[in-house]
Amino acid sequence: MNTDSSPTASSETSQLSGIKQAETWVFDLDNTLYPSSCRLFDQVEKNMTRFIELLLKCERDEAYSVQKTYFREHGTTMAGLMHHHGVEPHDFMDFVHDIDLSGVPTDPDLDTALNRLPGQKIIFTNGSVNHAENITAHLGIRHHFDHVFDIVAANFVPKPARSVYDLLAERHDINPATSVMVEDMAINLKPAAEMGMTTVWVRTENEWGTKGSDGDHIHHVVDDLTGWLTQITRT
Repeated sequence: MNTDSSPTASSETSQLSGIKQAETWVFDLDNTLYPSSCRLFDQVEKNMTRFIELLLKCERDEAYSVQKTYFREHGTTMAGLMHHHGVEPHDFMDFVHDIDLSGVPTDPDLDTALNRLPGQKIIFTNGSVNHAENITAHLGIRHHFDHVFDIVAANFVPKPARSVYDLLAERHDINPATSVMVEDMAINLKPAAEMGMTTVWVRTENEWGTKGSDGDHIHHVVDDLTGWLTQITRT
């Protein structure tokens, strides 16, 4: 694993001569296309806890515990709620993605870098299409993405299930050998690497993002996605 996250590091520059020619770029959404420092996902988590409070008619602490248990055991809180309580997924997603985006700044530099980046660009998220479109429109980058492959397209099977990656590749004619996947949750990059994709881990301070970060399935580590993309598209 290359752990040098500096966008200008010479050791990383030598490895980027091929990556910038990739035919397909697959981007995660939350805490990837916008910085985790925006704390946007905190709002989503609070909404998930509130949804469980209302569903189970329980106190907040119990609801939070259920939320985290389902996340660990099923990959997403929603998958756990569907499995154990028959929750209608669209109702859940509409509820939890009702968030305030005012704390997320627009990113003209990311817009410029994506414009320079060749190949098709796809968002691959455990969230919904609506959530992805709202955030990317707010960021000013929505027009760059050819497709959004969301949890509905994945038949409600979340990353990192390998079958979902195979379905993504089949549906959008992705050749893993000429593709790059960018993701803040390290564990979600393992199936991509197994398929032959080049992987980029956007490192955050979140505990769940760091899980699974040991191993050779991570090829590039960056702390500033916009800076990194700017660097590889400038040269």
